[in-house]
Amino acid sequence: MARVPPTKPRKNALQARSRATVDALLEATARILVREGFEKTSTNRIAEIAGVSVGSLYQYFPSKEALVAAVIERHNDEIMKVVRAAFVEVTDMPIEKAVRRLVTVAIEAHHIDPDLHRILAEQIPRIGQLKDVEASNREVHALVRAYLERHRKEMRKIDPDIATFICVSAIEAVAHNTVLNGAEMLTEKMVKVLVDETTRLVVGYLR
Repeated sequence: MARVPPTKPRKNALQARSRATVDALLEATARILVREGFEKTSTNRIAEIAGVSVGSLYQYFPSKEALVAAVIERHNDEIMKVVRAAFVEVTDMPIEKAVRRLVTVAIEAHHIDPDLHRILAEQIPRIGQLKDVEASNREVHALVRAYLERHRKEMRKIDPDIATFICVSAIEAVAHNTVLNGAEMLTEKMVKVLVDETTRLVVGYLR
């Protein structure tokens, strides 16, 4: 059986200098992933681009997989900050207005460094970092369910868990596929069409 590469950092960066080193390593990892792909990414190449020694790299990360895992975690955190803020914003909005805002934010969040997002979407299963993504998915489901419970009077009678699953799945699929389909889906005109049509889809289902 092939050895599974370690994906946990060796130690946390607590001091400013250490954090700067880790940041440089993560930026270099992201840059190489986008330009050259996972297979051509190596610890030597990452250290070179980051301007640090390989020995310094290995003080913090045991493998390139651990670096990619850290990039995924950082990228996921950036997306979730945007998503959490959106749910605070829409708490008291009526369904149609709230759905439109959430669809817009979902597409915007997936467009945070879309080239990196596209690469990471392909690499997540390979390096076993699904648990962090799954935790974020559970959080999003909980936020959507809480909103739907709060606005039950605006909806037809439907199981809230099923409604949550379908709403999240529909919005996530549209947002995610805009990134996977490339730049032609990222124009202002196309994004507006996608927001309009996805809002119509989700609101029509809920009502």
